[in-house]
Amino acid sequence: MQVKGSGSDAFRVSVSSAPSTSSHGSAPDDCDALGDVYLWGELISDSTVKISADKNATYLSSRADVLLPRPLESNVVLDVNHIACGVKHAALVTRQGEIFTWGEESGGRLGHGVGKDAIQPRLVESLAVTSVDFVACGEFHTCAVTMAGELYTWGVSHWIPKRISGPLEGLQIASVTCGPWHTALITSMGQLFTFGDGTFGVLGHGDRENIAYPREVDSLSGLRTIAVACGVWHTAAVVEVIVAQSSSSVSSGKLFTWGDGDKNRLGHGDKEPRLKPTCVPALIEYNFHKIACGHSLTVGLTTSGNVFTMGSTVYGQLGSPQADGKLPCLVEDKLSGEFVEEIACGSYHVAVLTSKSEVYTWGKGANGRLGHGDVEDRKTPTLVEGLKDRNVKYIACGANYTAAICLHKWVSGAEQSQCSSCRQAFGFTRKRHNCYNCGLVHCHSCSSRKAIRAALAPNPGKPYRVCDSCYAKLSKVSESNNIRRNSVPRLSGENKDRLDKSEIRSSKAALSSNVDLIKQLDSKAAKQGKKAETFSLVRSSQTPSLLQLRDVVLSTTIDLRSKVPKPVLTSSGMSSRSVSPFSRRPSPPRSATPVPTTSGLSFSKSIADSLKKTNELLNQEVMKLRSQVCFTKLLFVSDVYWSGVDEKILLFLCLVDGSGLG
Repeated sequence: MQVKGSGSDAFRVSVSSAPSTSSHGSAPDDCDALGDVYLWGELISDSTVKISADKNATYLSSRADVLLPRPLESNVVLDVNHIACGVKHAALVTRQGEIFTWGEESGGRLGHGVGKDAIQPRLVESLAVTSVDFVACGEFHTCAVTMAGELYTWGVSHWIPKRISGPLEGLQIASVTCGPWHTALITSMGQLFTFGDGTFGVLGHGDRENIAYPREVDSLSGLRTIAVACGVWHTAAVVEVIVAQSSSSVSSGKLFTWGDGDKNRLGHGDKEPRLKPTCVPALIEYNFHKIACGHSLTVGLTTSGNVFTMGSTVYGQLGSPQADGKLPCLVEDKLSGEFVEEIACGSYHVAVLTSKSEVYTWGKGANGRLGHGDVEDRKTPTLVEGLKDRNVKYIACGANYTAAICLHKWVSGAEQSQCSSCRQAFGFTRKRHNCYNCGLVHCHSCSSRKAIRAALAPNPGKPYRVCDSCYAKLSKVSESNNIRRNSVPRLSGENKDRLDKSEIRSSKAALSSNVDLIKQLDSKAAKQGKKAETFSLVRSSQTPSLLQLRDVVLSTTIDLRSKVPKPVLTSSGMSSRSVSPFSRRPSPPRSATPVPTTSGLSFSKSIADSLKKTNELLNQEVMKLRSQVCFTKLLFVSDVYWSGVDEKILLFLCLVDGSGLG
């Protein structure tokens, strides 16, 4: 399945590792800051691994361990609003509502319609016509929620996004979350729906049956679900419950869990499975509003910024060395006194984001997923130093890696004493200049060029001062976009070059022969007294270009034949008017009365006979033109390029078959 190239060349583009600092002066406001993505852990790399040694060997993208946070590599830097991480693929949503995916392709989980890995984020083109609000990644599938509240899913042999309606018809989806084998979603009214593999009662319907389409969790019907998270074989949700306090009643978010109870992951003090949502009694006094699930772990976040964990103690993933895992425990240590705003879980590690924009991680350290520069496990929350100077706004965890969205903001010149490129100190002769792409401060010699589509430019369509490094990146993106726009869809490499050459060659030959033909007919008509304008040569400025000719031949066969009229014989033996295929201006209409000429006289019988012969010659040439147009159509329309076939043979086939299907 083939898809067109990305249409992402209209975005503002920049790649930057600029620190996020406060904005001063006339720089853009915080709301205009660019959302950059930082990743660490086990990530896909641009190198490949050969699977077998024979000529039919396949190549798979390799994975590399990144021990410290690093910027997401992309041809275009995207203004990221949300990100979701699966096991071996990830997805992000831009502030403009586009969705990009990348990673290892398997069963269509990337949504690009092709079985090819994506090393860098690539636009999901089938959703380009809609505005996406939220995305979630499972192990083999991906889900997206649009601004209109529609749910799209793809993966598991579904290669492009498909809208899910059925039981959801008329409902607006607010959020969605994915486990490896099941999915849960919340409507705008707080209804909870689940579907997928029902092993261990993970769907919450009171049984272990698989459900192909979303079904509402009946036991929570009438209650408002605030948040939901899917583990491997368990599910957790925060449900709003009315609590009576003295003379008034207030709503409070309570933690419900169900599914496989092994490793104490449900927090009920035992290892028994729960087939329906069950409130965690040990946490009944707390007000929760966010939830996250790992492989054998559940993490809850209260409205007061406290983090509770429950489940297996392996790798120190509970964040509390004294916890035995039988009951939920409060994570303290370095989080004491901190207000946590976001939580995320990988398979065996946890990441939290505080109100100070600081990221803490703990649990399994393999592959560098904790971001501390090593692969050691951490049993208590540890600050990710690599993000300390960055304005982190959101975090997400994949199975073996972690991601963060940082606001990439303008850097005030007053905060920097030397050029960010050459490291020379600013002074009387070395002035400060901000790069409108990365936001850093540079001297004049390191930022003397201008480029369009800078990330922080007030008007992306106008050139603004950028540093030399950003200028090179923007130029590279601009060149790649030009190449993509000029390329022919479905063809690449050698085939495209050969097709382009054959198109130009055949079009030149057709145009030259047609022009010569019309000149000859004009000459004959002039000698016979026929009005010269009837077969007048089209001006050079009106000669159809190759692109115009392509537009003509891409029409249907019926339209093509209607544009090339056939001669109609009258009782007097005269043929009707003909239309030149290279001019939309017709000959004067046929009439029973004498046909006017340039001298105002009617044609004599001899001239009429001559015109009949001329018309026959024209009809023969029209047939030749039709075959040439069909040949051009064959080159443009056919999905298969006939390499190695002589053009004369193809032309002969077209001449033999008048329909042009030869």
